[in-house]
Amino acid sequence: MSLKAQLEAFRAEFMGKVPPEIREAMGRADANLAASAIIAGAAKAGDFAPDIRLPGVDGQPVDLGELLKAGPVVLSFYRGGWCPYCNLQLRALQARSQDFAALGASLIAVSPQTPDQSLSTSEKNELAFPVLSDAGSRAAKAYGISFDLAEELRLIYRRFGHGLPEMNGDNSWALPIPATFVINSDGVIAFAFVDTDYRNRLEPADIVAVLATLARRRAA
Repeated sequence: MSLKAQLEAFRAEFMGKVPPEIREAMGRADANLAASAIIAGAAKAGDFAPDIRLPGVDGQPVDLGELLKAGPVVLSFYRGGWCPYCNLQLRALQARSQDFAALGASLIAVSPQTPDQSLSTSEKNELAFPVLSDAGSRAAKAYGISFDLAEELRLIYRRFGHGLPEMNGDNSWALPIPATFVINSDGVIAFAFVDTDYRNRLEPADIVAVLATLARRRAA
């Protein structure tokens, strides 16, 4: 089953259980975010990728610039391990991670969660790639994809057990819009997927296709 099909199946099941007032609040927040200028300001193909250096689940820093010395990097921003759509995406990336490696690419995932929360996410989803913690959403801001969760959703998130200040270790309600960047070894973004709808994610098969194109160019 494709990632898109998995995401749509979960969405249909979840929305069927949610009270109408919560569906309406989510819909308003979605519409407002879509109408904002965040997509226009996000990093895009052809841009130089902002360099990032973030701690992994063991507290040791991972440096994007160092990874690029070995080849392309797939950089995926997700909201957190509390987000079921994110977990579906992370597992789908893990399933294709060997295909990425075969094409010379590294894979890293970034969220605003604390390292302890990221460790739980990594263990729960049996991830073999680095899961990094973006304290204060500095990396997400550098890529132009950070936003503050709508006020009316904050109580709803707490009701679901998703208090972001506790999970992210700060007082903010900042989240990244889900985004995946394929960054060539020269530091230029070769492909960018950015969507204000957190239920939409880039298919791993599309990442493989981009990496295969970059590999052919390197070999030419």
